[in-house]
Order: sequence, then structure tokens, then C-alpha cells
Amino acid sequence: MLNLDMHGRTVLITGSAGQLGRVMALKFAECNADVIVHYHKNAAKAAELVKTIEAMGRKAYMVQADITDQGSVQRMKEEISSNFTMPDIIVDNAVIQYEWKELLEQDIEDYYSQFESCVMQTVYMAKAFLPHMKEQKWGRVVCINTECAYMAEERNSAYTSAKRGLDGIVRVLAKEVGEYGITVNQVAPGWTISEKERLTGVESHPEYEATVPLRRRGTDEEIAHMVVFLSSDLASFTTGAYIPVSGGRVMPGI
Repeated sequence: MLNLDMHGRTVLITGSAGQLGRVMALKFAECNADVIVHYHKNAAKAAELVKTIEAMGRKAYMVQADITDQGSVQRMKEEISSNFTMPDIIVDNAVIQYEWKELLEQDIEDYYSQFESCVMQTVYMAKAFLPHMKEQKWGRVVCINTECAYMAEERNSAYTSAKRGLDGIVRVLAKEVGEYGITVNQVAPGWTISEKERLTGVESHPEYEATVPLRRRGTDEEIAHMVVFLSSDLASFTTGAYIPVSGGRVMPGI
């Protein structure tokens, strides 16, 4: 019987206070997981999310950290260990936002910020939280990648290069921790409809949608569904994967 009941599991989602992060947190709660709500600056949104999750009958805990700083991530781990439950599942979702420009015009600092928030976040989170998963011989790591890593389109060289670096980290890590029952996978969204688009009424972009075989943009819920699936026992034999959720716009070759 197929069952996405995640009772007894605890998930930590970086960037939980953000657009996609909030939706993922709520989906995990719907599946009976307890949720650690990470935020960097938006404490109010994080607190609101914790209240919503608790109202759903699940435990929730909010914690602040700068995911580009190893010391900050380590302090987050120590706080969670002392005050809540160590996560069985981590979702590396947070990323630094910046203005996309052509490579010759892009600020050099943007390349560093993307590398730090994509590649180094994954390294810091693994060092902090995978030892616990290795001890219990079960764990899930899901990293949010992007269709941009595959498409390599104009004006996103900093983002593309960092997410391609993330892909390498995920594949190596999956091989290193697989023997402990830990899976490490990537979900790669296309241009996703989130709360901001719904509020501003700009959900449709015909030029982009014409390049998608399903002829529409995906939603934040559809991304969250894949993340929750990969975190469940139903995906126990899937690891090292880059899984596009892009309506067919990205179809990795074999």
C-alpha cells in the first residue's frame, strides 16, 4: 500500500520563510512530519509558519542561521540538538537572490554569493546534520536545483555555474553516504508559480509557456510534492538523481 505518512520524521528546510520553502513545510506537515523552520532575516514569516504548522497538529521549531557561514550552520545544529529533535530529512532550499545580467556586466560578487549559497550551503549542512543520519542509518537530503543548470541560458551565468557545482556535490555525496541508508537527490524546478505571482496576477507568460511541452508553468505545490516524495520511504532506492519538475522543458539525456 502506498503511504506518504511521515509520522516520526523531522524535516529541516532552509529558507522556510520564503515562497517555496513555506509550501514545502506545509506539505511535510500535511504528511505528519514535524518541521524545523529555518530563516535568515524574516523572523515574522517564520513565526507565522510555526503557528500554522502547530495548528495542524504537528510540532514545529524556528531557528535562525546564515547558511553561507559554517559557524552559523553549526550553531543552528547545536540549538536544534539542545531544544528540539535532530532532523532525519534536510532540504537545502535557500539561495541568495541577485539581479541577472550578461556575464560581462555581472558583478563578480554575485558569482561568490551563488557558489556560497548553493554549493557551500550543501557542504555545511551535510557536515552538520549527516553524522546523525549515519548513526541512525536513515536519512534524506533533497537539494533544490533549477532547470537553468541544464538549459544554460543567457544572463544567468552565476546561477547556472553554482547550480552545476551543486550537481557535482550531490552525486559525490550520494555515493559516500549510500551505505548508511541515506539518499541524496535534487529537484530542479522550472519557472514556478508561487504566492507572489498569484497576488500580482502575473501567473501566465505565454512566451515561456510555449517552450514547455505541457504548455504551462508549474506550481510551488508541484515542486513540493516531488520534494516530499523523495523524502519518503517510497523513494528509498532513488539517490544521486537530478529530477526536473519543468513540464518537460528539461529532458536529461542518457
